[in-house]
Amino acid sequence: MPSSRLCGLQYETALPIGPAFIGCCRARSRLLSYFRCAYPEEKGARILRSAEKIEWEYTPSEFAALLQELRLIKRFRPRYNVAMKRDGRNYAFIKLTKGAAPKLLVVRGPTGEDADIYYGPFVGALRVGEALRELNDALMLRDCRTDMKMFFSDQTELFQLARTPGCIRHEIGKCLGPCVGGCSAGQYDERVALARAFLDGSDDSPINLLKTEMERLSAELEFERAAVYRDKFERLEALRAQFGRLRFAVENLSFVYTVPGHEGEDKVYLIRRGVVRAEVAKPRSSKDRRTMKQMVEDIFSQPASPTAQVPTHEIDELLLLSSWFRRFPQEMKRTKHVC
Repeated sequence: MPSSRLCGLQYETALPIGPAFIGCCRARSRLLSYFRCAYPEEKGARILRSAEKIEWEYTPSEFAALLQELRLIKRFRPRYNVAMKRDGRNYAFIKLTKGAAPKLLVVRGPTGEDADIYYGPFVGALRVGEALRELNDALMLRDCRTDMKMFFSDQTELFQLARTPGCIRHEIGKCLGPCVGGCSAGQYDERVALARAFLDGSDDSPINLLKTEMERLSAELEFERAAVYRDKFERLEALRAQFGRLRFAVENLSFVYTVPGHEGEDKVYLIRRGVVRAEVAKPRSSKDRRTMKQMVEDIFSQPASPTAQVPTHEIDELLLLSSWFRRFPQEMKRTKHVC
């Protein structure tokens, strides 16, 4: 086993079902640590007990090792790797539906309907759902059934019919009531526009509304009610913070990234929208440079999908790259944006 301090990938394989564990590490130190683990309490000892052989793969850099680790875990889904086997199941998107009186709801992934708008991905569907409920309440948007029939106050009808709200939210002042003529289509659309502006990161009106109410209640010594609005405020703040990280990854992580490797084994990664689209050895000749230039043109000239739509199979790689450049901001000096 190599004693070098270089990064690599280690596989503990339980034949014939495939790898039991895949890890990015310095193989010798990682394996030695497993022999010090107590069975069955510690994971390292359980991995050794289930493995029949160990394989390792050399990588020229830590970045290359992390990227390959993620891809292999996605491919083989080893028993003892948990964090990177999620695909899209642990992520959530916010969907803005089409049609009259659009509504916001939490979904597991884009459905491919062109008229719908998606924001995400977000980690933690439950927390996203709670934050979305606060956003709906703050802007008085509906959260009833998608197929609920709408009736706006500026609609005309031959006979005046008594209408009953589909839920209690309109009666307690948390919904404009587009199902019972509680608002005009234009009034509802204005609130939808505010929601979209908040989700796009260009308007903080929903947060400011909650903050103002929290401060008012606190000034009136209504501390318990103020605490309720404080919690609402914090949930929306957390949602906005996740949007900030997403925007950084999708909008800013598009460039050519050169990574030095051991003994001159440099690699060039063509990254677009936070995902590695191609990787090649650093060009050494004019022919190699022409080939890479063509690859760059092919990849970066393709039409970009809307920022809000991120395929679920790309989520983990996008988050990996976003985390990498947050942890090592100096690595941005090795990047070159494509005009």
